[in-house]
Amino acid sequence: MAYDKFFEHIYEVTRQIPEGRVTSYGAIGKVLGAGNLSRMVGRAMGECGKAHPPVPYYRVVNSTGVLTGDPSAAHRRQELLEAEGIVIKNNKVQDFKKVFWDPAKELDY
Repeated sequence: MAYDKFFEHIYEVTRQIPEGRVTSYGAIGKVLGAGNLSRMVGRAMGECGKAHPPVPYYRVVNSTGVLTGDPSAAHRRQELLEAEGIVIKNNKVQDFKKVFWDPAKELDY
């Protein structure tokens, strides 16, 4: 399926997000030439449990730093981010601009 190949590209970018940093669904879509497909990036994050090597899905948030996705998993995402030193308040990354990792600036795509 074509989605599988696109998802693998998404996972490749996501695996490169440094510990203690976050990026957005839209930033990943944009660097892959599909900036209007942030929902597709979100879908890929929802299915990344099958991916090997593992994908640090929790480092991908929305464009304002809010933890999105499955509400039942939000607490686990927060725990994982906080373990990397990222401060979360009211389900939102604090100092978002400071910890934002822009794949368009960091990767050679």
